[in-house]
Amino acid sequence: MRSAATPTRTPGASPIGSRPTVTDLPQAPSSGFFSGRIVSRGDSPASIANIANIVTVARILLAPFFIWMLLADDGEYGVIRYLATALFVFAIVTDTVDGRLARGRNLITDLGIILDPIADKILIGGALVALSILGELPWWITVAILIREFGITIFRFAVLSKVVIPASRGGKLKTVVQALAIALFLLAPWTFLGAWAGWVSWIIMAFAIALTLYSGIEYLVQAWRHRTSTTA
Repeated sequence: MRSAATPTRTPGASPIGSRPTVTDLPQAPSSGFFSGRIVSRGDSPASIANIANIVTVARILLAPFFIWMLLADDGEYGVIRYLATALFVFAIVTDTVDGRLARGRNLITDLGIILDPIADKILIGGALVALSILGELPWWITVAILIREFGITIFRFAVLSKVVIPASRGGKLKTVVQALAIALFLLAPWTFLGAWAGWVSWIIMAFAIALTLYSGIEYLVQAWRHRTSTTA
């Protein structure tokens, strides 16, 4: 995932793509909305409306359609439910697409760095809330994950001008496991594979919860260490 507080990224570290921050690659300042590069590679100013940002915005716009489809017919396991699952997977994959476009074509902009984590939180958070509304996921799980996700995101933006914390491996793995757990709960494989598939889904969800909390604590510890090292 892209992060406004992440100075470097390791390509291929996660199936879910990430767009580096402004400090990752040499780049010219972003241009106007339509002026500047939209698709082409180069070092000249990139348009705010470049292809990478368009993909990110598309992911944000897909979120309400996905949530509506999931809640339709009270979440009954049928065609609409499986279409909603496919839409979720497609939207998650677009995170890889916009990250690769931004890196490969040097289309990194401040707007893209801000929008990307917001898009991810809206999509994953919306899925969790919808599953809880349907009674398929306890609310405490949804609330715990949302507090961590939005809390750390707000904290990152708050300290961005003072300290830059690199993304941890735990945070990257957390995002992948979250997406996998949600996809399994959306697909509900236990309805056609049996109870064992339900146990597997819950184990992966438990792993996602543990990673979510651990990576949040890890980030705060890193921020504290950076703060104390700079003030020492």
